Amino acid sequence: MIANVLSIAGSDPSGGAGIQADLKAFSARGVYGMAVITALTAQNTQGVSAVHPVPPDFVAEQIRMVFADVRVDAVKIGMIANADIAEAVAAALSPHRGIPVVLDPVMIAKGGAALLDRHAVAALNGALLPLATLLTPNLPEAAALLGRAEAQNRAEMEEQARALLALGPAAVLVKGGHLAAQDSPDVLISAEGTSWLEAARVETRNTHGTGCTLSSALAAELAKGRSPLEAAQVAKAYLAGAIAASGQVSVGSGHGPVHHFHEVWQG
Repeated sequence: MIANVLSIAGSDPSGGAGIQADLKAFSARGVYGMAVITALTAQNTQGVSAVHPVPPDFVAEQIRMVFADVRVDAVKIGMIANADIAEAVAAALSPHRGIPVVLDPVMIAKGGAALLDRHAVAALNGALLPLATLLTPNLPEAAALLGRAEAQNRAEMEEQARALLALGPAAVLVKGGHLAAQDSPDVLISAEGTSWLEAARVETRNTHGTGCTLSSALAAELAKGRSPLEAAQVAKAYLAGAIAASGQVSVGSGHGPVHHFHEVWQG
């Protein structure tokens, strides 16, 4: 049976990140994708010019209608935009505990624009982190969630992952792509232990939507029944291939998207 996965996130009209990237990743990973939109953005590969949040009650109603009719095997949460939406999403998902939830705390766009209201961090921590099966921050996001300086090495990455685990998620994957290093390590911490996932760094500007793509691939693999570690291993390998093949697509003049369908499209 094909798994059904729901993304709750913002829309990127240029197609590289947000809901659009999530649906592509779901399809590439062999699951049926659904989408609840939390915010409309005006953006392209060069940056974000405007954000229009969806009213929280309407976000909640989108979620209610999906669950009222469709079996949901996993949920991915991306851009939340503000505290009211964070609380509405948490309330709408609370009756459905037991379904894997991947929380990607989207805070800053690739071009530097803020995608999360600064007042929303407390709501994100208090309302959504305890619902998460897997939390997937990059280094700046992990630091923002904890109110700390950004990790500069593996030891600090691991320490911040443990601090985030104490806030309630079942597992935490801190992504090390921002480290000043030749590789791109991620650390996964849960009650089962600590695992490092290694990958070579690919030199490319085409990194638009990498976080959205990884978290969606993780949700897809959890929906198939994989453990968080197994899902992380598969999803990281998929993203590495999508980044490596990003030069096969020609989209925009800034930070281009990854090639979500690198395993199935023949260029």
